[in-house]
Amino acid sequence: MSGIPLRARAAMTVGNGLAWMSRATGRGDGSVIGGRVAQVIEPRLLSKLARRRNVALVSATNGKTTTTRLVATALGELGAVATNEHGANMPSGHVTALAAQSRAAHAVLEVDEKYLPQVLRETQPQVVALLNLSRDQMDRATEINLLAKRWRDALATSASRVVANADDPLVAWAGLGAPSAVWVSAGQRWKEDSWCCPECGGHLKRETDPLWECPECGLRRPEPSWSVDHDTDTLTGPDGQEYPVRLHLPGDANRANAALALATVATFGMEPAVALPRMREVASVAGRYTSVDVAGVELRLLLAKNPAGWLESFTILDPPPCPVLLAVNARGPDGRDTSWLWDVDYSVLRGRQVLVLGERSTDLALRLDVDGVDFEVVPEGTVDAALRRLSSQWPKLTTVDVIANYTAFQQIRAAYGRVV
Repeated sequence: MSGIPLRARAAMTVGNGLAWMSRATGRGDGSVIGGRVAQVIEPRLLSKLARRRNVALVSATNGKTTTTRLVATALGELGAVATNEHGANMPSGHVTALAAQSRAAHAVLEVDEKYLPQVLRETQPQVVALLNLSRDQMDRATEINLLAKRWRDALATSASRVVANADDPLVAWAGLGAPSAVWVSAGQRWKEDSWCCPECGGHLKRETDPLWECPECGLRRPEPSWSVDHDTDTLTGPDGQEYPVRLHLPGDANRANAALALATVATFGMEPAVALPRMREVASVAGRYTSVDVAGVELRLLLAKNPAGWLESFTILDPPPCPVLLAVNARGPDGRDTSWLWDVDYSVLRGRQVLVLGERSTDLALRLDVDGVDFEVVPEGTVDAALRRLSSQWPKLTTVDVIANYTAFQQIRAAYGRVV
């Protein structure tokens, strides 16, 4: 901790102690409380802890936790990395992560979309990775075009290099405000939030995926130097060389995350041939994609917090007749407004056995009924109860997929020992 002022060191000591107490007493991982108290003692602690480090920020609506993990894992080849691996993505979580690894030369921080301008100013990162923007937590999140404008304005006054998904018009427009940008063609399955031009409001022309352009003002997709081919599971770098991705993490979304992660670590001088083998070691991220054995049944846990996330989860479900459990809560971290359920196309679940649980199971059940999906509500509200019901109907049941939003997902994780 050499070079850190006495007050900042005292704040770190108190924060680390509180984080340890939180973990020891089973109240949580301490990522928030430790950083929050430390910032009260030294309000400028985040900027002091980030000083003289190589910092990478990762922000998006979906995929930022996974991409942060992939970047941090790859950079581990260069030495110790400070990162908020538990997903505490606001400044208090960043303080906790940096304080816990005070000697690490590299830091990779997942950043909540709304906090990116503030964290950008305070950490002055070498690189900022921007993945996607879509509707999320409708009762408390700002309108996403306004969010993209705030990103663009903040990046315009920053010396950081941007690594951005060129296929997402909102992200690309924000990234075009930066002095320096690296463009990645990572794909965009969910397009319902980006049919209008963020520059002039005109209707975007999107006839050939992934190309897009505005006939009114001329805004168009930047030319990417990195691109991922989801059909062949390969990534093409700026030099034209192709690299097989072959992640343990499933789906196109994670392949896109890996492409952006590789472009990010390349700004630190790391080659894809070195970074990819380390990324392939990642099989689960904070419980996402974990499989847990429950009385001989493989339970696979998938997190989906908004329409874009649900759409991606549907693409990696085991094929029918594998049953599916759906769980939805509406607590503070989820957003209390569940109207977003009506933006999800649940018709893809027709023909499967679908069980519904969670505090807002009635809302979800109505949505499924409108889409013609047969379902059963689990009155007990637990996965164990759902599995008992399924086992009585499926004597040879071996696999069940679970899709849950944030707090429902955390409840399920806690019930099975917070598997990671």
